[in-house]
Amino acid sequence: MNWRPVADIQCIRQRAEVLARLRQFFSDRSILEVETPLLCRNGITDPSIEPLIVEAAQFSGQSRLLQTSPEYMMKRLLAEFAEPIFQISKAFRSDEAGSRHNPEFSLLEWYRPGFDHHQLMAEVADLAQYCLGPRPVKKYSYRELFQQCLQIDPFTATIAELEAVARLHLDPGNLSGDRDLWLDLLMSHVLEPQLAGEGVCFVYDYPASQAALACVVQAGDVRVGQRFELYVDGMELANGYCELTDALEQRQRFERDNVLRRQRGQVERALDEQLLAALASGLPDCSGVALGIDRLLMLKTGSSDIRDVLAFDWERS
Repeated sequence: MNWRPVADIQCIRQRAEVLARLRQFFSDRSILEVETPLLCRNGITDPSIEPLIVEAAQFSGQSRLLQTSPEYMMKRLLAEFAEPIFQISKAFRSDEAGSRHNPEFSLLEWYRPGFDHHQLMAEVADLAQYCLGPRPVKKYSYRELFQQCLQIDPFTATIAELEAVARLHLDPGNLSGDRDLWLDLLMSHVLEPQLAGEGVCFVYDYPASQAALACVVQAGDVRVGQRFELYVDGMELANGYCELTDALEQRQRFERDNVLRRQRGQVERALDEQLLAALASGLPDCSGVALGIDRLLMLKTGSSDIRDVLAFDWERS
């Protein structure tokens, strides 16, 4: 049996230094560190994310879910206190393991009342450079990136046109699906590698169908979700939103998620009524972002495998 750690002592020291540096970054900006529970009564409804479930007698026969993100509870704090907050926490997702994924991972999440997603992007860029050193900063709208790199409009192209472009660049075999499937495939397998030389690169204003918990607004002739993703040296590092504050709209999105779960044969998730009540009470206008600390360590150490920066990966824990 191999009991030894995966990461070497130098990497473990670098993790400690990065955590200290992150806390200094937020202290300098008077952003309050908070802590919320890892075990939750309700999980998220997003069909693309599955939680790890804890069954235990001490919960009176009711299972608990290990959080996939501290977002919902942090928003409950925001609804009560309306202060800028951050959290460094563990998060858990089932069936996510690979060179960039571990079922248990470290997550940094923070929220800025009064910020739109462009203001938060500027702060995220500051943090990335604070931890990784100077890099060029670039921003592309989702539409602009597809048009420049693939000569196709992701908002107006048909499913058949998106599939044709994907098959021009990739071999997806017998894969079939809706437009978001093809957009995701093009983004992750064709466009993301092209961002490798772009330094700190933001992609923003995604299709409304990919808004998740973000506000949706009209942008010219299309509706967009006010969210962004950060890529550093080609690695997806953070995902941020101009946060949805409308409880009714959020409930409808959760219900649509469960419809999709039923269609896919997935287990439906109970709606988080405590989050919805917090939104109804008045979540301040704000933007928030989640950043993967393990991936930040990968960038800092030059590693291509997340296991290199974990003291113990999933197989040795």
